[in-house]
Amino acid sequence: MYREHTIGVVVPAYNEEGFVGEVIDTMPEYVDRIYVIDDQSTDGTWDEIQRHAETVNQESVLVAYDETDVKEDAATVVTDGGAVASADFNQRVVPIQHEENRGVGGAIKTGYQRALEDEIDITAVMGGDGQMDPDILYKFLDPIVEDEADYTKGNRLLYKDYREGMSKWRFFGNSILTFLTKISSGYWKTMDPQNGYAAISYYALDNVGIEDMYEYYGYCNDLLVKLNAKGMRVADVAMPAIYGDEESSISYGSYIRRVSRMLLQNFLWRLKVKYLVLDFHPLALFYTFGAMTAVFGVLAGLWSVYAKVALGDPLFVRGASSLMLFTMGSMFLMFAMLFDMQVNEAQEVQIRD
Repeated sequence: MYREHTIGVVVPAYNEEGFVGEVIDTMPEYVDRIYVIDDQSTDGTWDEIQRHAETVNQESVLVAYDETDVKEDAATVVTDGGAVASADFNQRVVPIQHEENRGVGGAIKTGYQRALEDEIDITAVMGGDGQMDPDILYKFLDPIVEDEADYTKGNRLLYKDYREGMSKWRFFGNSILTFLTKISSGYWKTMDPQNGYAAISYYALDNVGIEDMYEYYGYCNDLLVKLNAKGMRVADVAMPAIYGDEESSISYGSYIRRVSRMLLQNFLWRLKVKYLVLDFHPLALFYTFGAMTAVFGVLAGLWSVYAKVALGDPLFVRGASSLMLFTMGSMFLMFAMLFDMQVNEAQEVQIRD
């Protein structure tokens, strides 16, 4: 336990042979339950997980939350989503293997669902690639323990020294996704949304609708949108970027296309749920009117140019009208963003060193 709170850690792993075992072995002693999910790896990841889990479980004996539920044997069961897991609650490391590859978001979802079943107070996520320093896990737990946040996530962009290990191309892509996620999620101060080092309270996990979480690499962006729609407080925790010798399995062309589409859909969903269904705020209408007017202004401007070139019509009147429409739409969008920032200001916390 950590400061009278039970702690669980979800460790997603896909082809992390040579890395995931060290992640298990170096987990802080105050972590009560470690859910290690093998997402149908094609190398020796599952065997490595089982070996290290057996060693750790022999050395550590967990106290069950309800002693009447402790099972003496370690029979396997099939959980929702086709994940095979041990049924022995009296263990620190819980190895879980997916029957088919579901993506990193799907692996984390499986771990989150097991943590909910076990009623863990705070559940963190640490990748199986060894890029997340276990010694700073407490920084993610403290804001939740002290009731300053419901969800904490890492931020590698806050200080220049912290992003030295990040390539310029990765930093550029991260910056773009940071801006798009700000708009989509409503957390305007939050940075580095791709950072998977995170922790979430039981209350937030139980109420955010984790069963519908996105299962591709944009799961962390998707989760931020869901947290905002439910009014949860999010804290950015400053941390350095760490990269090892592992190879990324991300196909960036597909990644950017799919995550961008997801962010747009989530943005529209958030506006509907937060500002029209659960409550009402005119910023949803400002966003809608502003976007429609700005797009119409752009289309009208293109038609004005075409009419000038192809038909010889005068450009001034049509061009001025198009510019006015675009300017008006842009102003409404800016006002909508300003209102969105004000509404969500109290839901964001920055944790600095």
